[in-house]
Formats: sequence, C-alpha cells, structure tokens
Amino acid sequence: MNNIDKADEAQLLATIDRWIEREVAPRVKEFDHADRWPAEIVEQMKEMGLFGATISPEYGGLGLPARTYAEIVMRVSSVWMAITGIFNSHLMLALAVEKFGTERQKQHWLPKFATGEIRGGLALTEPDAGTDLQSIRMVAKRDGNNGYVINGTKTWISNGIEGSCFAMLVKTDPIANPRHTGMSLFITPKKEGFKVGRKLEKLGYKSIDSAELIFEDYRIPADHLIGEVEGKGFAQVAGGLELGRINVAARGVGIAEGALRLATSYAQIRKTFGKPIGEHQAIALKIGEMATRARAARLLTLDAADIFDRGERCDMEAGMAKYFSSEAALENSIESMRIHGAYGYSKEYDIERLYRDAPLTCIGEGTNEMQRLIIARQWMRRNPVS
Repeated sequence: MNNIDKADEAQLLATIDRWIEREVAPRVKEFDHADRWPAEIVEQMKEMGLFGATISPEYGGLGLPARTYAEIVMRVSSVWMAITGIFNSHLMLALAVEKFGTERQKQHWLPKFATGEIRGGLALTEPDAGTDLQSIRMVAKRDGNNGYVINGTKTWISNGIEGSCFAMLVKTDPIANPRHTGMSLFITPKKEGFKVGRKLEKLGYKSIDSAELIFEDYRIPADHLIGEVEGKGFAQVAGGLELGRINVAARGVGIAEGALRLATSYAQIRKTFGKPIGEHQAIALKIGEMATRARAARLLTLDAADIFDRGERCDMEAGMAKYFSSEAALENSIESMRIHGAYGYSKEYDIERLYRDAPLTCIGEGTNEMQRLIIARQWMRRNPVS
C-alpha cells in the first residue's frame, strides 16, 4: 500500500466525517431497525472510492495505507459499524487477487472491484468449519484441462445476497497431508450452479446481508484459480487475515469511541439530585475506564496498522489489537447503556445499536479465544529461552 500525504489524508477524513454527519447518522435507525440493504449509502460509498480504498492506484483504487484505512473504519463504526462490513469484506476479495493473483487476473478484476462495479467478499466459513479452516469440505474437481467443478456450501458469508463475486476457499486435494496443502482459492462470480440460500437473521450487524451460498456442479475456468497454482489457498487466506483483523480492531475502536461519546453527552445532560450524573462518582469512574479503554484500543490498532504498512509480520500485533479492541467495544457499549439507564434499552437511542453490534467484533476474523492463542504462541517464539 502507498503512503498518503498528510494534507490529503486530512482532507479525505474530513470528507468521511461530513458524509457520516449528513448522510449516515440521520438514516441509520431507518435502515438498521428494518434490517434493510442501504442501497443509497452503498452508491455514495462507491462514489467516494471506498470499494477501492486499499486497491493500488495502478488498478484504479485509492491505495490507502492500512493506518488511513483503519481511521476511516473507526470513524464510520462509531456511528454505524455494519456498513464497514460492506466494503471491508469486498476489499478482502480484492486483496487476495492483488497480493496473489497473476497479472492478467489483476488487470481483469481489480479495476472492476475498485469502482464497485463488481462487489463481493471472502467465503471461508462452512456449516462445520469456522475457526478450523482446514476442516472445510467444499471440493473443486478438475473438469478436463479447462476448468473445475465446485460442490459444497458456505455459510455466514457477508455480502452473500447483494454481492456478485467471492474469493472462495475449497479443497482441490481432499486427501492431502498436511491438509492445508490441498486447499485453493478461487474467484467465483455468481452464475449457473451458484445459488444463494437463506438470509441469516442476526442480533445486530443489520442491513449487511449474511447468507448461505450453495454450489451444485458449479463450473469455472481454470484461470479463476487465484495465482493459477493449486494448493496455495490456505497461505493466501492467512496472508489477508492480518489486514482483516486490523479492520475488525478498527471497528471495535469505533464502537468503543462511539459508546463513550454517547455516554459523555448523556452524562452531562441527564441530572439527578440536582446535578449532571457525570458529576456523581459512580458515573465518573465508568467514564474514566471507558475513555482509557477506547484510547488503548486505538493505539494498539494504529500500532498494528503501522507495522503492516512497513511490510513486516504483524499477526501478533493484529491479534492483540483485534482482541483488546473488540473487548473494549463490548465493555464500553454495556457501560454506556447502563449510564443511559432505561433510555439505553430503548430503540430511540443509538446506544442500543452499538450494544447489539459489539459482540460481532469478538467473533469475526477469528474468535478472541483463538487470538489469545496466536498472541501467546508468537510471543513465546519471539522470546525464546536463551
């Protein structure tokens, strides 16, 4: 990813702030409560170039560094986290093609991804395989010399209904040992043999569709295999998870900061016993903890993004950021709701949406239990006994 001039970054972030204030904030309840696809907002995101945010300018994208991209995600998520999933899942598809695809694949697909003409996501999870990706069962079999036939089911796929193309992890050699050497990643546009199953209803994360994807004798040309070499899929997916975890960390920061902002405002307006509730020690202690959590989450996330931008390995730092920021989102949303009292439980107030959205960040892009294992493993490898 490219560096960005500070003045250009400031201008971009100011544009994002104005858009959130004028277009997103006034309509978020309307879309969220109806769980309705925000078509108008998606078109605005296309116009701002968000679907090409991290794609290289060579292919028509903005080429933003991870740090700037994280700042955008934080700002949007502080008001409405769900819509960041619409462009982030899409950008994971684009990252797989740009990082591991052939030049011909990049030239063909990336310009269309960058404009949002083709939108989609990353399809990894299956009914019996989530965190343990090596347990997937979807299989791609050779169809002569010219292509593959894919059969199987994916589930919990973001943009599954509204998207039109996905990076799909499959088994090309189901009996390979070790298992990961038999996995490959394909570019799979919607066409005959590709059906969308049921829309999955969720506690939060509304308006972005999560769906089952069903493949029955889905035929695809060989040049849709990313990199056109079998057996590289697991490594290709792992190569994108660091940025994915930085994104989820940024979402957590946004929710934590949004919950803090709402609590701060309410604590200065709401009065009990003749003074604002923020002047009561019990509430002040909560706000002090919330402010510290949000700040620490932001710094961890930007630290991971900076390491990613330098091209260094950051699975430990991205894991730390994702783990801490998502837990900060959960804690801050709960504390903000408690500060709001009964009003926090009302759908008229924004805090109930942040409260519903926060748990997703603890699950998405690898559970927090898995993050702690990754952190511990990497920490010990980097600090061996001498």
